[in-house]
Amino acid sequence: MRQPVTRRLQAALATLALAAAGGGIVLTAPEASAAAGSATGYATQNGGTTGGAGGQTVRATTGTAIHTALCGRASAATPIVIEVEGTINHGNTSKVSGGSCNTADGVIELKQISNVTIVGVGGGAVFDQIGIHIRESSNIIVQNVTVKNVKKSGSPTSNGGDAIGMESGVRNVWVDHTTLEASGGESEGYDGLFDMKADTRYVTLSYSILRNSGRGGLVGSSESDVSNGFVTYHHNLYENIDSRAPLLRGGVGHMFNNHYVRLNSSGINSRAGARAKVENNYFEDSKDVLGTFYTDAAGYWQADGNTLDNVTWSSPGKDNNPAGPDMKSTTTVSIPYAYSPDAADCVPDVVSRTAGAGKGLKVSDGNCTAQPPTEPTPGPTDPTPGPTDPTPGPTDPTPPGGANLSIGAGSDGSSKASGTSFGHLRDGDLNTYWSPAGSTGHASIKWDSATAVSSVVIREAAGSAGSIGAWRLLDADAGTVLASGDGAGTISFPRTTLRKITFEIVSSTGSPRIAEYETYAG
Repeated sequence: MRQPVTRRLQAALATLALAAAGGGIVLTAPEASAAAGSATGYATQNGGTTGGAGGQTVRATTGTAIHTALCGRASAATPIVIEVEGTINHGNTSKVSGGSCNTADGVIELKQISNVTIVGVGGGAVFDQIGIHIRESSNIIVQNVTVKNVKKSGSPTSNGGDAIGMESGVRNVWVDHTTLEASGGESEGYDGLFDMKADTRYVTLSYSILRNSGRGGLVGSSESDVSNGFVTYHHNLYENIDSRAPLLRGGVGHMFNNHYVRLNSSGINSRAGARAKVENNYFEDSKDVLGTFYTDAAGYWQADGNTLDNVTWSSPGKDNNPAGPDMKSTTTVSIPYAYSPDAADCVPDVVSRTAGAGKGLKVSDGNCTAQPPTEPTPGPTDPTPGPTDPTPGPTDPTPPGGANLSIGAGSDGSSKASGTSFGHLRDGDLNTYWSPAGSTGHASIKWDSATAVSSVVIREAAGSAGSIGAWRLLDADAGTVLASGDGAGTISFPRTTLRKITFEIVSSTGSPRIAEYETYAG
């Protein structure tokens, strides 16, 4: 249908004005738009990952234009879809200032923001020697782009040498149909292709190519950085990678239907208590594809249905515990989301037809067949929505019978405000309290061994009663929701055996203060 002349003229003038102001940015449509397909894997948990769905769509041809689009939003959480075409490099990527962004020169900076999609369109999007840095952000989608030759040393440098790097409280990221590549290892100035650290969770890497790098990627920057996890890797091609495919420190990783070719030193490295579910993958012309390597801090794995094609194994040692040649499982890992894996023997073919940028965003249907993506079902733009099936809000302050299991257990949390301590959550003293740095946050009780729990009592400190709004109670081991509701008090749920249980404050009024976080077996 033809638009009235006045409407078409207004649209054209608005487009020209924005293009002139943004330096490579063009407003393409005011109506809703989103990346093709829907998030999969762990990115579907914790409220889901929808990126900029429902927001304005903008076209960008420079890195500065991407920053301009972020900075031009009404707020740091206003949904936006940024369609990228052309080559993004140091010459066209500069810092832009604004109240809804926090950008920098020489890197695509997604910092302290949410609800953003970056998707390659048209002739393709290539980030040449420019990394994508996601920090203190949530609900991010990166799709159909190539990121190559990002360096941490030499010239030019960007993003600490990571093609895509995430850190500091990142939640819900879906990276899909990307090509991430380097031209060597650390001695040539490169670092990781896909790195996560400092409390990054609920991430999926799907239908992507990672190649020609010394390091595929890590989850956790050191043996003490174990607050990351719940990461899914599926239908990816790892080709000519020396190690870290990935390196998993703590947390849970799910690797299925990936094609690994020429893992030169080691592959999936589960360590420091990490648990990896490794199923229906195809390993080819590779060495030590699964195990704990370069450390005596053991990790664990469940291996099912994998194909080994010309795979060699080193001998076990103090700092070397390969899973092969038999690849026996050392733990079991429960996956909370639905998925339909392809048979391992067809993985090389399916991945070759679906993985990487510029492949038409084709996906597998679980029957070894590639097909166009299914369009996403409309969903929330906020990755932490209100609970959909809440347990009635706790109102009874009387504790259940039995001993308070929190006394004597170790505890931790997401942040702490001035004058508070995580220890106050479990010291039996209602005059002390823990409080997050902002209006939301999470705190945990953990044990050295698996412990049965069926109820929790959250007691607010004097003067802050009623400040806690919506909340969720999580099995931190499995990443599943045990209960949800509103207000402090007693929370009951089916008896669950776990090592760590997390109380997450989704909303509040004022400054929430938890005097005691009690746990009971029931």
